[in-house]
Amino acid sequence: MSATLSARNSILARLRAAPIADAPATPDVQAWSASHRRDEDPVQRVSRLRKALEAAHAEVHDTTPNDWAALLLNLAVAKNVRRLLVGADTPHGATLQACRPEGLELLRYERPIAAWRDALFDAIDASLTLARSAIADTGSLVLWPSASEPRLMSLVPPVHFVLLDATRIHADLQSAMSAEAWTHAMPTNALLVSGPSKTADIQQTMAYGAHGPRELVVLMIHAEGACA
Repeated sequence: MSATLSARNSILARLRAAPIADAPATPDVQAWSASHRRDEDPVQRVSRLRKALEAAHAEVHDTTPNDWAALLLNLAVAKNVRRLLVGADTPHGATLQACRPEGLELLRYERPIAAWRDALFDAIDASLTLARSAIADTGSLVLWPSASEPRLMSLVPPVHFVLLDATRIHADLQSAMSAEAWTHAMPTNALLVSGPSKTADIQQTMAYGAHGPRELVVLMIHAEGACA
């Protein structure tokens, strides 16, 4: 037997003979988070999310289930949006379609990316997606990409409109993961969006829209209101 093989066997023998240490106890993350969570009501949580989003240069607009479509169309006109991308077979897309907006072309994301890559990157002014929820601690929207609303909808168009149910704002990430049971059927990409795309050069000069939307517009839906 060679000296190298003998040394190898000796090392392996010592490793196998070494006592196996007990695995450390798993930390109780949920209990720790609960003990450090803010004592706040839903109104305070909404306010905290709004401040964090606006600090990151996002727009936040209050609206209702009946009024959001009219608000979005008005914002689209003000931002010179001519082509708006909506998800295929989504209730909010159908609601917008029913408004029959003049001067605004609604396009459905219903083709493979290879079939219309150039149009998606060059001819779409804005997109509309639904937020699954939001996280007040970080001012983040939780996007849950699906076949109806693929990830590219929140990454490519210059303006990104997002619908958010105000009752689905969580205090922190652990609260969101626990309340929504993220351990079951997660998508390929769960996105946390905290503002428009931004980057900075070596001199720390901030630029928006370099690698994604230059504007993030959040329509925060509250209780029922009058029809627009």
